[in-house]
Parts: sequence; structure tokens; C-alpha cells
Amino acid sequence: MITKIKKFFWNTIQKNLIVLALFLLFTACAKKEALTTASFKTNSGWGYMIAYKEKIVIKQSIIPVISDTKSFDTESDALKVADLVKQKLKQNLSPTVTKNELILLKIKL
Repeated sequence: MITKIKKFFWNTIQKNLIVLALFLLFTACAKKEALTTASFKTNSGWGYMIAYKEKIVIKQSIIPVISDTKSFDTESDALKVADLVKQKLKQNLSPTVTKNELILLKIKL
């Protein structure tokens, strides 16, 4: 009888340890996004921010590359460019944006 009880508790402990190990493995492997993007409203339109671990790295309130100091017309346009810059940063490329890239993204200039 005592042997059966010991086996029962040992089996329960083993199962709980396996579940705990799998949970810890899953949470350790879950990768949080270090770079995040957000849009913000400006006086004349929209801009975007890129943050690394909750610290703002880039805050762009005007459309880069063009000669005017003009904000993005829509929030969607600002986020498209923010995503492009974010992808460049992830690939360790320069975050600069070219006029051709703006045209390819169909950003209203």
C-alpha cells in the first residue's frame, strides 16, 4: 500500500516537473519584439516613432527625402514607412528612406 502511494506521488511529481519544464522552455523561447512602431498626430498630418525596448529611437514628424516640411497625409502612410525603416534596422541597414521607396510604397508626396 505504501509503495503504491509513493509511486503515485512520484508519478505526479514527475508529470508536474515535465509540465513546468515545458512551460519554462516555451516562455524562454518566446521572442518579444524589441523594435516597435507607432503613429502620432501632428499639426498637419501624421508622423511615426520607432522604439527599441520602449525607448524612442526615431521620431519622424515629416516625410523624409522631400524638400517640403510636410507630414504624412494618413496614419497608414506613416506606418508603412515606419515598417520599412523597422525592417531595415532589423537587417542592420541604414534607416534612411529614398524617394523611390516612398513611390513604391505609394506614399502621397
